[in-house]
Amino acid sequence: MTQAVSAAETALVLIEYQNDFISSGGAMHDAVRDEIARTDMLSHTSSAIALARSAGVQIVWAPIEFEPGYPELGNAPYGVLANVKAANAFIKGGWGAAIADQFAPDSADLIVSGKRGLCAFASTNLDFLLRHNGIRRIALGGFLTDCCVESTMRTAYEHGYDVVTLTDCVATLSEAQHDAAINYTYPMFSRPMTHGAFFTELAK
Repeated sequence: MTQAVSAAETALVLIEYQNDFISSGGAMHDAVRDEIARTDMLSHTSSAIALARSAGVQIVWAPIEFEPGYPELGNAPYGVLANVKAANAFIKGGWGAAIADQFAPDSADLIVSGKRGLCAFASTNLDFLLRHNGIRRIALGGFLTDCCVESTMRTAYEHGYDVVTLTDCVATLSEAQHDAAINYTYPMFSRPMTHGAFFTELAK
């Protein structure tokens, strides 16, 4: 049985709700558009945010951004970060790297700085923000199901947080990738559940 954790000790960590992913014309939007629609994850996330605000759960945004030219990635990035560079995505200060208007952060929200890779803990102040605010449990949503969300989940688990993955608030490049992560990887490092189930549990 999971130990009791209050709403005040809980954070909703939202990864990469930026224009380059979720808005028409975004550099990476076409790659995830169909899965965003299939999972309805944006609507579910909006609901999760409203429930979090009502419950007194801390909301934390974790955007990724790079300097023009991607000096952070070196001369020969590979894998998913090579795709980001090729698409000229998430340039600091640009429209694509901005959190989309429909998810504009509230003044009470926290915004992670320094995310340059997959895990929202690596090279950032996320762990400091969480511990400074007394957070013991994090619920994760965002992009991509099997990439940044999964990487953040694994690190959070090893850092000793109570980790929840919100299965209806994530999306990736294909249904097969999405389902594989949720069915096989998420249960190893978190407690996967829908946002509705999570906030019902929290209310108890």
